[in-house]
Amino acid sequence: MPAGTLFIVATPIGNLSDLSPRALETLRSVAGICAEDTRHTRQLLSHFGIERPLIALHEHNEEAISERVVERMVGGDSLALVSDAGTPLVSDPGFRVVRAARAAGLRVSPVPGACAAIAALSVAGLPSDRFVFEGFLPAKSSARRERLGKLASETRTLVFYESSHRIAESLADMRVVFGDARNAVMARELTKLFETVLDGSLESLHAQVLADDNQRKGEFVVMVQGAGDDEEAQLIEGRRLYARLSEHLPPSTAAKLAAELSGAPRKSLYGS
Repeated sequence: MPAGTLFIVATPIGNLSDLSPRALETLRSVAGICAEDTRHTRQLLSHFGIERPLIALHEHNEEAISERVVERMVGGDSLALVSDAGTPLVSDPGFRVVRAARAAGLRVSPVPGACAAIAALSVAGLPSDRFVFEGFLPAKSSARRERLGKLASETRTLVFYESSHRIAESLADMRVVFGDARNAVMARELTKLFETVLDGSLESLHAQVLADDNQRKGEFVVMVQGAGDDEEAQLIEGRRLYARLSEHLPPSTAAKLAAELSGAPRKSLYGS
């Protein structure tokens, strides 16, 4: 008996009409479906009249489920893997299952569809030829600012996911690290009834979110324009390094090392 295939199936991020005909056909044909939240996926399947066994797959059981998936595929079963919404494995569990299947020499096939990050980027009006997807930022402000600090000199467009519980705080931290004037776009509830795409400076976006309760509800994609030219990026990185080094070294030594590591002019760092 030939081995089965693991299909990685993208599902809608809001509008159910975005589920492709091929995705429907695949979900109807497989022997089982691995899902992050089986209750959520069962509702999706019920809407389309699909009845298939569901296998719970989340970050706490992924290693064990990977073994089961491989065993079933070797036995001839084709399976699907879905996330709660969008393209699986993008800030969701699943890569261990894919890795295990590929390591066993089994076929893994994508069934493309919706992805919140790509959908948001397509309407943002920010440079999209080169971008960095960072997923969700840390929950605590100190860790969040540290992560953002490492990205401050990045020249590519930055793409983040954020929840309603932390959107205001995350924008506030972005203002501190990237500066009030950095251009950004916030996409909320894409493809859903209250879809909103706001653009402007980080300062203006933060102000709009604080002023309107509705702008703190739903699911968010935040995109921040890159640091700009290489000179600006070097200066930002140099100042970040100087701030950290000066905590432990004399100012002149910290400035010298920061300039050497970043390429920024030493005079622009010393005393900054």
